Amino acid sequence: MTWAVGELHKAAGLADPPPVRAVPGAPLPQPPPLTYVITEPCVSTKDTSCVDVCPVECIYESEPQPGTLNLPMFIHPEECIDCGACEPECPVDAIFPEDNVPEQWQAFTQANADLAAEHDG
Repeated sequence: MTWAVGELHKAAGLADPPPVRAVPGAPLPQPPPLTYVITEPCVSTKDTSCVDVCPVECIYESEPQPGTLNLPMFIHPEECIDCGACEPECPVDAIFPEDNVPEQWQAFTQANADLAAEHDG
């Protein structure tokens, strides 16, 4: 027999659960976190060694544009499995875990996210 949540509450002698409501001032849901971020050193030295070692092929080339800080590549956050294979392969140390991106390159986290969203169309 299949029970709906309201029926289970009634069968157990409980009141129906309150409806879920948005809380004013509560943060909105955020996109999934990026696992790795490609940063500024890649702009001047586009080396695809990271692409070659990625087991899930989640690193994509992009057309450098000022709005995405001229990044020539990005890591797709929903496809990355957080294996870290790309990080040591980068000859210019441009790849960082999201929570370790140096302060001066923090804007590249959003640029990677924007490129991934654009890729998904």
